[in-house]
Amino acid sequence: MKTMAAGSFKTHCLAVMDEVLAKREAIVITKRGKPVVKIVPADQKDEIYGFHKGKVKIHGDIVGPILTPEEWGDLY
Repeated sequence: MKTMAAGSFKTHCLAVMDEVLAKREAIVITKRGKPVVKIVPADQKDEIYGFHKGKVKIHGDIVGPILTPEEWGDLY
């Protein structure tokens, strides 16, 4: 995996992003020789929305209150 100093990344940011997209290879950005972040190509399957689609099943009412008004009265 290719590494790059943060200062160099700052200077060539857009070119680095184009390279990651074209080559589909990650690049690790370092600061004072230590890895800080990893730039990876974005994929459709890695989206956060819809990640659990088809994996989670809802049982019962997820909108309504958990306790009845009488039970709330005892807690209040």
